Amino acid sequence: MNDQIKTTPAEKWIINPVNNFIKKSTTGGIVLFVSALVAIILANSSLSDWYHHIWEHKIGFTFDGATYLNYTLHHWVNDGLMAIFFFVVGLELKREIVGGELSNPKNAMLPIAAAVGGMIFPALIYGIFNSGTESSHGWGIPMATDIAFALGVLYLLGNKIPTSLKVFLTALAIVDDLGAVLVIAFFYTAEINFPMLFTGIGFVVFLYCSKAFGIRNTIFYAIVGIFGVWLPFLLSGVHATIAAVLVAFTIPADSKVDEILFIDKIKKYLEKFKNADTTNKPTLTEEQLHLLEKIRVTTKDAMTPLQRLEHGMHSLVSFVIMPIFALANAGVTFSNDILAETTSNVTLGVVFGLVAGKVIGVFGVSLAMIKFKIANMPQGLNNMHLFGVGFLAAIGFTMSLFVTNLAFNNPEYELQAKLGIFIASTIGGLIGFFILNKNSKSTNIINSNTNA
Repeated sequence: MNDQIKTTPAEKWIINPVNNFIKKSTTGGIVLFVSALVAIILANSSLSDWYHHIWEHKIGFTFDGATYLNYTLHHWVNDGLMAIFFFVVGLELKREIVGGELSNPKNAMLPIAAAVGGMIFPALIYGIFNSGTESSHGWGIPMATDIAFALGVLYLLGNKIPTSLKVFLTALAIVDDLGAVLVIAFFYTAEINFPMLFTGIGFVVFLYCSKAFGIRNTIFYAIVGIFGVWLPFLLSGVHATIAAVLVAFTIPADSKVDEILFIDKIKKYLEKFKNADTTNKPTLTEEQLHLLEKIRVTTKDAMTPLQRLEHGMHSLVSFVIMPIFALANAGVTFSNDILAETTSNVTLGVVFGLVAGKVIGVFGVSLAMIKFKIANMPQGLNNMHLFGVGFLAAIGFTMSLFVTNLAFNNPEYELQAKLGIFIASTIGGLIGFFILNKNSKSTNIINSNTNA
């Protein structure tokens, strides 16, 4: 009997290597970094004018002579594609609240407090540098942490890092993303069209009711979510990414078949499949096809719609949406007087806000919570782990760039903010990696001496 799965040349040389590359934890961060680097190179090359102009092309819909939703390509990327990114963030947040690290109040207290501290202190430090100036509106820029880059750096350390540290950083970054969404909703929203806003909110309520009635079809949620929630929010003036998070929270997070029933059913179907009549040909019998369909349906019913969507959309976000966003937003054309740009109030506010603010907020608040016994140190971690994570939280790339586009209409301030984001993210990533790597070596030496 041949118990090996047949592998075609295409699978062996193309499909499987690509899938293995995609599945690696660091891959998303690598692709994002390369996209940002390409954008910077294009913006400072002979193709600079072409690069900046291409994002200003408008795409809309014409009906009966009238044009609707006529926005620039840059606007569609930030309000359309990024809505999908925020939808996945909403799914991750709901999963953590329902059955993850944030479901236990005692475990959730430390990353939540660290995330809040990591938002407040960067905003305060930015405010110190820009108080009373036109650029003061950018205080939300250094508040955010880029979960893809931060976790990417962490995963580069592999097994040197305790799993509990990865869980802590993930929970912190997700809460941080929620904070960024709230800041966008309340402080970076333009004039509001209330009829459209209430229409969108009405459809959110409709989706919650649909969930209560047991509707689990993801296509249904997609259609209502896009046309009933996202589109009215887009037209209301409230940033459309808020709609994506609200829709994510309406997705059912329970399964139709529990684990015990699932195992029992699958065992029965497999036994029937084993005893079914077979043809000595490549094709299957009707009975075998029928049993395989039952296995497929039962497997689908055992998965929650929330996790099924999150898992299915992860690659789309990591390898399509995020790289396109980086290409559209990371292209900073540096001026001849780079020193003046680097030492501007906006740049310094972003750099010190992200680096110093995140370290003080994440590490300082965590240390205070543990010292006063309000929360416990996660198992397997020490102070240096939290110190290193404080620096990794300074990687604010994606979310900080996103808020920059909302905060400033002045191209000069926008350039300075993006420059500050690049500098701070580089500093935070390198120092965080160095601290955690050195700490892991010290911990291993101590453990070896103890065992000896």
